[in-house]
Amino acid sequence: MNKRQNTRRKGLTLVEIMAVIIILGILAGVVAVNVLSNIDKSKVIATKTSLKQLHSAVISFKMDTGRYPDESIGLDELIEIPSDIDEEDWHDGGYLETTEIPEDGWGNEFIYERYPASGKPFVIISYGADGEEGGEGYDKDLLSTDAD
Repeated sequence: MNKRQNTRRKGLTLVEIMAVIIILGILAGVVAVNVLSNIDKSKVIATKTSLKQLHSAVISFKMDTGRYPDESIGLDELIEIPSDIDEEDWHDGGYLETTEIPEDGWGNEFIYERYPASGKPFVIISYGADGEEGGEGYDKDLLSTDAD
């Protein structure tokens, strides 16, 4: 018998190793795309939830004080009693469950506007993932006055 025929093959060839690496790379890419997509979706959902909470807080502030928060002071009036408001008209502890104004899902501050172009008395805005006005997809502006 030939000595080469008796020798068992040990290990993997370079081609087999390369094939495994390529397959793992493709799988990692697919998983990464799905995970990142879900992260962006969750940031949109969290931002919409915060917008609804802040919108309701502004309406409660108006019902208790007879006015909307001042645009120059902004949403801070929801957590700190304004100087022109009597304590009996102020909701104990403010109008939020926290002592800070939340940020949107991307870590940006919400924008509070009085008398927006929509004709509503106020709107609270998140400028989306890019933090700039306008945009599409995850960069799209989210408004507290949007129904969904």
